[in-house]
Amino acid sequence: MQLDLTGNFIGILCLALFCLSYVLIAMEERTGVNKSKPALFVGTFLFFIIGIYFLARDGAVPHSMKEAVEHVILEISEIFFFLYVAMTYIEALLERGVFDVMKTRLMQKQLSYKKLLWVTGFLTFFISAIADNLTTALVFATLLVTIEKTNKAFLVPAAINVVVASNAGGAWSPFGDITTLMIWNAGKAPFFDFFYLFPASFIGWVVTCYLLSLFVPDSAPAVSNEEESVMKDGAMGIVWLGLSTIAISVFAHQALHLPAIMGMMFGLSLLMVYSYNLKRRKNVDIGLFKSISKVENDTLLFFFGLMLAVGALSYIGYLALVADIYKSINPTLVNIGIGFLSAIVDNVPLTYAVLKANPTITIDQWLLVALAAGCGGSMIAFGSAAGVGVMGKMRGIYTFEAHMKYAWTVVVGFLVSVGVWYLQFEVLKIF
Repeated sequence: MQLDLTGNFIGILCLALFCLSYVLIAMEERTGVNKSKPALFVGTFLFFIIGIYFLARDGAVPHSMKEAVEHVILEISEIFFFLYVAMTYIEALLERGVFDVMKTRLMQKQLSYKKLLWVTGFLTFFISAIADNLTTALVFATLLVTIEKTNKAFLVPAAINVVVASNAGGAWSPFGDITTLMIWNAGKAPFFDFFYLFPASFIGWVVTCYLLSLFVPDSAPAVSNEEESVMKDGAMGIVWLGLSTIAISVFAHQALHLPAIMGMMFGLSLLMVYSYNLKRRKNVDIGLFKSISKVENDTLLFFFGLMLAVGALSYIGYLALVADIYKSINPTLVNIGIGFLSAIVDNVPLTYAVLKANPTITIDQWLLVALAAGCGGSMIAFGSAAGVGVMGKMRGIYTFEAHMKYAWTVVVGFLVSVGVWYLQFEVLKIF
């Protein structure tokens, strides 16, 4: 039986606290308060006040609340540790100089600003499909400010392009974005079905990149005298282990019906063994635990807190209202609306809210949720983790105001993505 406290004062208080936390998250750049703090506070506090309410009213807390909390924590832990392993691999690759080699080789080609826009966007799009889109966006944001430190006519469109490419690239792969990972883990769409989103994701990014290129100067950055970077010992081994970890996770989830996190944690154990053997045989220390210490813990705690808060709102009945919306309005329109809403509300808790509401929709509609939530978050700078990360990395250059000047290019790309999805899935039935 679905609990309904939406009209009760405790339900209204919970919703108000959730909205207040979101205001603080959106104002992170101005207040200096890291987004993980209000998220973690509201996520834990909501269940406390719900429990205190039942204790005061009935003299006991219902067993259903304990079950709800345990269920939410189980769901969150799968995402949390999945990202933990993925970020550890990325940090290990950074430490071994893999991305430094990519950066220097790109700079040595002496490309024009327009070509750099296309190349960095292209690489971001495809790498984010394998690696976490937030980490990929941060890597290429760092690359941009290394190439050019002052030319905002290039840096702002290039930063937007990286955000759009990372989110679009993550939308067609279960490993590319937390939203797609959650939908895959929940069993709403098989692993390989996400690849059908590639045309919509890619064409949408291409349209936005083309529109942004119209505002980028034709000139080229100054030639860099930076020395050639080389990958350190063990770098390629980590690359192959990372790819193997992805394959093992897919096998575990698809063939063995185990949570994908089992494959990821097994992959982490292989990385630990590999690190030990390098140290023992070649006296090469890849600093694995140093890489783990550099994982974006604030980001992980941010997602933990918000997903816990959404779980609390679901428990008291708010997300049942979301399911009712799907019954009364065409699901395609609702899912496109989710894309626009994800520009304001971070796409991760938004997708989690839809999953908790669990509307009765078909696989093609769940894939639209992944596409819309992933790509829609790019429309406003703080609409996605990638956007927030790039704002922090390019502070004073890529700002909310700077983004809004070109936001229309992202909206056009998003609408093109949705149009391609509709043609492919609803008209041609190719999926």
